[in-house]
Amino acid sequence: MASNAMTSSTVEGPPGTADVAETAGAVDVEGRLRMVGRDIRRAMLAAVPDAEPHDWLYRLVRAYPSRPGKALRPALCLATCRAFGGRDDDAQGAAVAIEMLHNAFLVHDDIADGSERRRGRPTLPAEHGPGLALNAGDALAVLAHQVLRRHALHLAKNLGDRLLDEFDTMALRTLEGQATELGWRRDTVAHLVPEDYLELIMRKTCWYTTIHPLRVGALLGSGGRADLRPMVRFGFHLGAAFQIQDDLLNLVGDEALYGKEINGDLREGKRTLVLIHLIGAAEGSDRRTVDHYLRLEPYERGPEVIAEIRALFDVYGSIEFARAYAEGIAGSAQEAFEAAFADAADGDDKDFVRALIPYMLGRPR
Repeated sequence: MASNAMTSSTVEGPPGTADVAETAGAVDVEGRLRMVGRDIRRAMLAAVPDAEPHDWLYRLVRAYPSRPGKALRPALCLATCRAFGGRDDDAQGAAVAIEMLHNAFLVHDDIADGSERRRGRPTLPAEHGPGLALNAGDALAVLAHQVLRRHALHLAKNLGDRLLDEFDTMALRTLEGQATELGWRRDTVAHLVPEDYLELIMRKTCWYTTIHPLRVGALLGSGGRADLRPMVRFGFHLGAAFQIQDDLLNLVGDEALYGKEINGDLREGKRTLVLIHLIGAAEGSDRRTVDHYLRLEPYERGPEVIAEIRALFDVYGSIEFARAYAEGIAGSAQEAFEAAFADAADGDDKDFVRALIPYMLGRPR
């Protein structure tokens, strides 16, 4: 859960943040992500059985792992492992398992949200129906745990047990966050403030996107000697910047680059930071418009309703509010990075993790 210590400095970055962004510009973040992505996709597909029922299960299981994604989680895990003295082999299995579970979560998200597009192509539920898609998502989660257990067997028992515990904790935190978000939408929860949003994404996004890959990388790279506690604060700020930018891209991004339908969050009624700001700022008839929108089911939020709410974002400066908030979060991430990586070796891997901070705010639109 996001503590006061984590959120106290989210409106203004520390001195030198601009210098960090300039230095990070020399790091080819996209190139590193593409390289890791290719290797991880091959490893994920190799972990899927060549068995029956092919058309109803294993062909679907391969669908999302076959589609190029950012590979942020495995890249972060592997780079952190190396920065703390390890090799790729020390964390490769864990990195593959993280990405496989991520793909399982994506399938389940697409079912819950009724999403039509994922990585530029139809989602599994849109193409094959929710039943087969749900089963494929479950299979991906099972296969992820198989990959992880095989990796843990090659480690010293204490280290393997710690790895499995980290994975279980991450999965539970993520499910707790997902339940909270779905509950807000089901129960039409509207009395929310930015701190509620941070609490949500701490669980739903940060644990499995940044905190867990960082902690696992440091754990395996150091052979269990690294202090993993500072990774929580750094991972929270890094993951929060990632999620806020993702929310913004859903409103203002290029669908061809973004890979999902623009305004999909608005159709689903997701309590993004942008929407939470509008709920708190809207007055008079505008507030009544927002309240009416919140009570609608996703299928009732047609283009006119979405356009009306989207226009109110501009009227009340909600998008700019979220953008400034993300910049403050990224500034805090830089300070937290220095503490988390104080004992890591200087070099390309440490530079790559540092470069992810400005990268989170400047992903392609």
